[in-house]
Amino acid sequence: MNIQSNFSLKKHNTFGIDAKAKQFIAIHTKEELATLLQNEKDIFILGGGSNMLLTKDIDKLVVHIDLKGIEVTQSDEDYVLIKANAGENWHEFVMHCIENNYGGIENLSLIPGNVGTTPIQNIGAYGVEIKDTFFSCEAMEIETQEVKTFYKTDCLFGYRESVFKNELKNKYIITAVTFKLSKRNHVLNTSYGAIETELNLQNITQPTLRDVSNAVIAIRKSKLPDPKELGNSGSFFKNPIIKKSDYEKIVQSHPEMPHYIVSENTVKVPAGWLIEQAGFKGKRFNDAGIHKNQALVLVNYGNATGSEILSVSKDIQTTILEKFGIQIEAEVNII
Repeated sequence: MNIQSNFSLKKHNTFGIDAKAKQFIAIHTKEELATLLQNEKDIFILGGGSNMLLTKDIDKLVVHIDLKGIEVTQSDEDYVLIKANAGENWHEFVMHCIENNYGGIENLSLIPGNVGTTPIQNIGAYGVEIKDTFFSCEAMEIETQEVKTFYKTDCLFGYRESVFKNELKNKYIITAVTFKLSKRNHVLNTSYGAIETELNLQNITQPTLRDVSNAVIAIRKSKLPDPKELGNSGSFFKNPIIKKSDYEKIVQSHPEMPHYIVSENTVKVPAGWLIEQAGFKGKRFNDAGIHKNQALVLVNYGNATGSEILSVSKDIQTTILEKFGIQIEAEVNII
């Protein structure tokens, strides 16, 4: 195992922040991980670096989980259980499933990051979340190096939430995730967002898994910058879920405010709309800014520090609280 010192993390986070790790190591097997955890306790776990904002150097050993491999563990006429190791690129895994006609995650195309971090955040897009196809995950307990299997009910999934973000935070490292995907009679989710519009533009009336994926990719590319070209972490904020009674008060002064009913008493409001109404869309503050096409996305135009991007995000939160009385939370992990 090769431990490097004073290692730049610029290429290991999608914001492209040039923070340094005191030490850095890439882990390729569970055996390597277990050995490392026996000897090192003060560590920082790093996956694809897609859901974090580094605001300072990391004064400890950064452990990059780079476990590779995809395998079908069970299959019948209708469904397949497919297991991907934590270091697999998420979008490449989605493409692998589509190529094999496995359905259920096509709406999650082009989301940056690796497979291992998807359950932590319960990532979602266009009406689909990880919990919808999640079967189980394997995770190594940091303290004991024991590998435990967590099933869906164990994970306590919520909107951008899981047990790994809360009760079990910093206690386990996910090493593999298994999904239950359809092999035939796929149930396609095309009603959310602009998917149907995109399919209609292409004159597609009976879409395939790939058609839905291509539509999602086209929509994301039109709205979201490629992290390889412009540093970002996708949606920076969660869409706030507020009480229906609060929504009814706010909508009196902002009748055009869009919303989605979550339950009898709660309503979800698009954070991007709030940010745009607050006048932040497309604004730039030195090398930190808000993307011109999608107000939910904060960007690094080149040499922004994590602290500068964090400062912009706090200005947005303060302004929206003052203007709408709504508190929006960061979806991205602030380090």
